[in-house]
Amino acid sequence: MPLRVLIVDDSVFFRNRISDLLAGDSRLLVVGRAQDGREAVDLARQLNPDVITMDVEMPGMNGIEAVRLIMRESPTNILMLSSLTQEGAQVTLQALDAGAIDFLSKDMRAWMDRSESLKRQLCDKIVEIGQHKQRPRSSIFGRQPGSTGKTMVFRGDDAPVSESKKPLARGAPGSLVVIGASTGGPVALQQVLMSLSADFPYPILLVQHMPNTFTPVFAKRLNQLCRIEVREAVDGDLLKPGVALLAPGGKQMIIDPRSRDRVHILPGDERLNYKPSVDVTYGSAARTFGSRVLAIIMTGMGADGCEGARLLKQAGAHIWAQNKDSCTIYGMPQAVVNAGLADKVLDLEEVGPLLAQSRV
Repeated sequence: MPLRVLIVDDSVFFRNRISDLLAGDSRLLVVGRAQDGREAVDLARQLNPDVITMDVEMPGMNGIEAVRLIMRESPTNILMLSSLTQEGAQVTLQALDAGAIDFLSKDMRAWMDRSESLKRQLCDKIVEIGQHKQRPRSSIFGRQPGSTGKTMVFRGDDAPVSESKKPLARGAPGSLVVIGASTGGPVALQQVLMSLSADFPYPILLVQHMPNTFTPVFAKRLNQLCRIEVREAVDGDLLKPGVALLAPGGKQMIIDPRSRDRVHILPGDERLNYKPSVDVTYGSAARTFGSRVLAIIMTGMGADGCEGARLLKQAGAHIWAQNKDSCTIYGMPQAVVNAGLADKVLDLEEVGPLLAQSRV
């Protein structure tokens, strides 16, 4: 049975273009089209779609307000369509916090192109998020920095999920935390990082699949919310305890092999699907820090991070994976778990407190 899709956009061109792109996919059925947020709220209630594609900027009720109302009245999986601007990035991040699952950029050149690439990307993304089961959650942006749900304490004798029983070498000089995420990652990362105190004893590297116009906005937002320092990484940045460096969109972040206390930012390699790639950063951490790494793989489509996790495991590192129930998309963590590489499989609410309590 095809997934039922509601299209919301104030532009006739985009409503028609999205309809055309979805029309040839037997997995999808367009059941309605709305031209503003208010109409979207009404049609979501009437039509009960599986997925809504939602424009960010619309007159009257915009995409954020519509998402909030829909998630309150008739929770639905929502894909935001956002312009590649800093303003578009800010609004999109707010929409994700309001309950939208993922976003796709509205680059006019790509949308005018008649190639199969955009069609495949849009349809596959809608199908993937259409299978997501809504999980009730409260907005983390209303919390005080560092507030969490559960309190979990990590002890070295905790039984891991896989065969490895070696805990993270906490407090060891040069220890490093590396976190990778994709779909659902912006909200999940915020929840984890808000659990950490300003004196968190390890440097952190963050890899989130995101365009280059979004990563500086996302880093700034995280920095405002968290007690640790968060910023978009630049070439030569020092690894410092209590500082999280976010990989820039469209590029790759590795640890500089010439100076292991700094990051090196590389141009995005066209041979790689993901820019930034979790595999690239994980692999670099394995080569330079070995067993002194805690890698965390979080919600996201695909399997990026699995090969890097394999290298980390071979080097003796410790790996945590987010569990299926708390993932928006259980793709990336599932790949790591199925490969037998995860030492712990944790609910999202457990990750931050567990990480925060990692002390000597």
